Amino acid sequence: MVDGGLAEQLASLAALSDPTRRDLYLYVSAQVAPVSRDQACDALGIARHTVKFHLDKLVEEGLLETHFKRLTERRGPGAGRPTKLYRRSRRQLSVTVPERRYDLAGQLLASAIDRAAAEGLQVVDALAAVAAQWGGTVGDQARETAGRRPSRDRLTATICQVLIQYGYEPHREGGRIVLTNCPFEALAREHTRLVCGMNLSIMTAVADRASKTRLQARLEPEPSRCCVVLDAG
Repeated sequence: MVDGGLAEQLASLAALSDPTRRDLYLYVSAQVAPVSRDQACDALGIARHTVKFHLDKLVEEGLLETHFKRLTERRGPGAGRPTKLYRRSRRQLSVTVPERRYDLAGQLLASAIDRAAAEGLQVVDALAAVAAQWGGTVGDQARETAGRRPSRDRLTATICQVLIQYGYEPHREGGRIVLTNCPFEALAREHTRLVCGMNLSIMTAVADRASKTRLQARLEPEPSRCCVVLDAG
């Protein structure tokens, strides 16, 4: 099972495998102001119909965005239509395989530092609280998706579906869920106790809110996967 967001990002990056398309993307990205098709033609020496095709494909993939603007001061009849201009989109792409979520780790750690400073807590304690709060929202998402009075199998499957979105690559083994990928792998290697503690807080809250004691999070570290498993209670 692959997260749809990751698949979408991979497809967008695959669009840059074409050399002409890649050159156009790099040219547009390097310009201070949005560029027209004619400017791209002149700069790269590519036929206009080819430039149009590839620029619009980049727009379809969300890598470029467009707007229209008159390039002259003329107005009224004979002024012509506004020119279509291209610029790099605000969309951010960062793809790692297996998937990593260092952005999420950064958000949780920054929130923990803010909370520790505001409430006079130890950063580790604040991180546990922040991670549990975030894990609770993930658990609520799974519970809501599963519907009212879901079967054990339905609930477990739904928890897996939700955890896929965050890069954990859950795998069902009998009555438990093994997380075959750690989204924070590099951080976990350097700061094992901190990151594994954060993951345990996240998954404890996920299990509590989603499964109502049907699953319990516990540490079961292995080099090839996340340190936490969700086991049948």
